[in-house]
Amino acid sequence: MTTSTAELIQADTGLRRAIEDELRWEPSIDEREIGVAVKDGVATLTGTVGNFFQKWEAGAAATRIRGVRAVANDIQVQLPGDARRSDADIARTAAEVLMWNASLPAERVKVSVSDGWITLTGEVEWGYQKAAAESAVRRLAGVRGVTNEVTIRPKAVPKDVKARIEEAFRRSAALEAKAIRVETRGGNVTLRGNVRTWVERDEAERSAWGAEGVTSVENLINLTPILD
Repeated sequence: MTTSTAELIQADTGLRRAIEDELRWEPSIDEREIGVAVKDGVATLTGTVGNFFQKWEAGAAATRIRGVRAVANDIQVQLPGDARRSDADIARTAAEVLMWNASLPAERVKVSVSDGWITLTGEVEWGYQKAAAESAVRRLAGVRGVTNEVTIRPKAVPKDVKARIEEAFRRSAALEAKAIRVETRGGNVTLRGNVRTWVERDEAERSAWGAEGVTSVENLINLTPILD
């Protein structure tokens, strides 16, 4: 059945309202200065927030909404005067936070800061370690944004990476394993297929990163939501 233009507009309006409700519901976000627009299932967030963590949380909140196909997070971070910190202060604090993070290998992740924007570099052995490094500095006061350039270099790449990922998919209650195809080339993984929600898409990527030896994950899974 072909969806009419009126039905698409109605669906986009419903998605916009749902995102706005989710932003109001999330206690870590001050949604008063955030604008939401939706076209063809693609949500665009605009406006300003007082720290980078709020911007990140707003984007995450929008992806949780059933029916959202993609999110463009154009929110600007405008730090209030009392939240501004020097790049040296941010770099020093970020380095200490990373050093005290038990999930990260000591001194393997490096920090540089320019105008409040953190760039992470270095090498780790697991995907979760790269994600943990970014998560640790995302919440710091004075941060305007984070670029994660940490590379993953495992000690070895097992021959059965594909089988391990597929088995992880079958264990996950959040995934329909048969709907996702796994392609591997050494430690490089490509995911294809169709799922209904961002939660499923993100869970598939998270599960793939959890396999030993994975160095990259290209998530090409399509979102095919069912419109109410």
